[in-house]
Amino acid sequence: MRKLIVSAWITLDGIFDADLMPQWFSPFDSESRQNYIRDGILSCDGFLFGRTTYQMLAPYWSSLKNNEMGVAAKLNSAPKYVVSSTLKYADWNNSTIITGNLVGEITKLKQQPGKEIQIEGSGILVRSLMEADLIDEYRFLVHPIILGGGKRFFKDGAQSNGLKLTKTEVLDKGVIALYYE
Repeated sequence: MRKLIVSAWITLDGIFDADLMPQWFSPFDSESRQNYIRDGILSCDGFLFGRTTYQMLAPYWSSLKNNEMGVAAKLNSAPKYVVSSTLKYADWNNSTIITGNLVGEITKLKQQPGKEIQIEGSGILVRSLMEADLIDEYRFLVHPIILGGGKRFFKDGAQSNGLKLTKTEVLDKGVIALYYE
């Protein structure tokens, strides 16, 4: 059975706001962080996105043709599943729109042969899958900054049944990778 892995980049106070990335993500760039992100993308054989994240990433990555950053080829060739009730077309190579019974469709994906499926960002989708207990692992790339405002990855009321810390990695510039099951 395939694992469903959440891959999220956040601040210490749980902000993952793409519009604020110049303040919290960009200042902490390093070779170790780039390697962590690349290795994570290369380790999976499928991606699951919410509509907003998909529409943000698709135009950029689909335009790259020379395996930029060591991941463009993987992102462009791997199966991509987009959860949306409003999206009519998903034209990024190998994309499929999932509508209807989210729990049933994701359960079927997990039962297919293969490696892990990664959810990149997609906070609303993650919260829905948490409620259905479909997430196997969380990988947080925590940046050492408190913004005090912006889009939070977990909203008030989001709960888990308790997570087990399985691994930590200290990267350059105080960035920490946390792995929870």
